[in-house]
Amino acid sequence: MLGAATLALGAVGAWVVRARAPLAQIPDVTFTTIEGRRLPLSELRGRMVLVDFWATSCAICLREMPGIAAIHRRLAPRGLATIAVAMSYDRPDFVLHYVRSNALPFPVALDPMGEIAAALGPVRGTPTLLLIDPKGRLVRRIEGETDLAALERSIERGIARLS
Repeated sequence: MLGAATLALGAVGAWVVRARAPLAQIPDVTFTTIEGRRLPLSELRGRMVLVDFWATSCAICLREMPGIAAIHRRLAPRGLATIAVAMSYDRPDFVLHYVRSNALPFPVALDPMGEIAAALGPVRGTPTLLLIDPKGRLVRRIEGETDLAALERSIERGIARLS
């Protein structure tokens, strides 16, 4: 029993230490959108950036994508940039069909070799969301189903710091 309590206390302590650690700088990767446009992450500096690793075969991703699009529509005028990155195993024709059918309001990139996922990872599964501050530092990494309301509040806090 004492061992479990010690382990739990250690886990809480580790969380506190990580919470106080400096924010990790994100490497400057270049996304290639489904239209063939090259978009360096550095071009988005000065804005809050949401990177969404997703797949058309991911039920959670498809369920969340309309909410992510709505957040983008509300907050892009205030300083949010969003980019969705299709996983390497996702068929480009499926991605293109989904994007066109759902009129996504932000760039969607293909990552056929998994290089972006590797550079910004670990991306252990989909969805994986990265929230990056205006200085290019990782604020939050969310793996799995997302509390979209909490995500939007985090983005709004970051945008408020821009003013």
